[in-house]
Amino acid sequence: MIYLDNGATSFPKPRGMITEMEDCILHYCGNPGRSGHDMSMKTGEAVYRARKNVAGLLGIDDPSRLIFTKNTTESLNMALQGFLQEGDHVVTTSMEHNSVYRPLKKLEERGVSHTIVKGDRQGHIAAPAIEKAITASTHLLVITGASNVTGTIMPLDEIGEIAERHHIPLLVDGAQCAGSLPLNVSRSKISMLAFPGHKGLLGPLGTGGLYVAPEIELAPLLYGGTGTQSKSREQPCEFPEGFEAGTINAPALIGLGYSAGFIRKVGVEAISFYERELIRQFDEALKNMDFVQVYGPPAEEKTGITLFNIRDMECEEVTARLNREYGIAVRGGYHCSGFAHLTVGTWETGAVRLSVGPFNTRREIRRAAEAVWKIGKVR
Repeated sequence: MIYLDNGATSFPKPRGMITEMEDCILHYCGNPGRSGHDMSMKTGEAVYRARKNVAGLLGIDDPSRLIFTKNTTESLNMALQGFLQEGDHVVTTSMEHNSVYRPLKKLEERGVSHTIVKGDRQGHIAAPAIEKAITASTHLLVITGASNVTGTIMPLDEIGEIAERHHIPLLVDGAQCAGSLPLNVSRSKISMLAFPGHKGLLGPLGTGGLYVAPEIELAPLLYGGTGTQSKSREQPCEFPEGFEAGTINAPALIGLGYSAGFIRKVGVEAISFYERELIRQFDEALKNMDFVQVYGPPAEEKTGITLFNIRDMECEEVTARLNREYGIAVRGGYHCSGFAHLTVGTWETGAVRLSVGPFNTRREIRRAAEAVWKIGKVR
């Protein structure tokens, strides 16, 4: 199988990650923060190292402000539901994932309103349009770092400057940029960053995180055991324990910590450059196929994602044939982001998304392009 669905989850993972997880499970996997014996303390120390590794990769100075979650969806819900209050207004964009749209829709019941700033046909969002949408009641800006549909990279630094100028927190969905693009919460003036562990960070499924700046007051999403203040019925709000109620998935988080360290050694810049070169190679091949339509920006303006359709063929059929006839894994459909497809012109059809990772090769990209050619020419 040629795996080109890294936008959904990365594959393969660094081998050392599996070794770290196995070592924890086989030799010392106690419940961190719940007991004082050696196994529990060793697990707690390993989770702390993981938190520190991930924080360092994302430019987070204080690792305690990093809450571990099970995915970006949980992180975004924690940020949106824990921060917004009745009467608040949110500015977001037409390139977001349903993990932003659906919580915001639900929050309308609590008196929270929002404005969706539309992008252009390539998925770009203009920073001045974000500023223009701000009102006196705007209390949060929410934007993806890069589109999960087209890979379009958003102007986070410009939007961060706008957020700072208007004293409005900025929440970034880092699902497609954490680990794949250089990302620094301080430089980009990000108040909250939601991200997955299993995509660009090359960690296990079921891991993610939420960074919360010190000035942000956040209410917990879950209430329960934290290993602290056990006599009190009130939920502690200390970071990070008060926001990680219940037993955490320590082996997976330890694996994530290894993967974050692996990426720091390789370098995010090197990974970003390589993935962009792979997608440039694929895009160049598609240009020679008059029956293929490509959506979104050129390679230098996006992550390792290409969105395309073969004319007069449903995207689901293309996806199925790539899998069945050529052993190539991609994703067809609407990618949990209908508004993004409406923005780039694929609302009626959906599209095929091919997404690369750091372990893909130029040979695999060449074979994928050849497969698209054969499917498009032989119908």
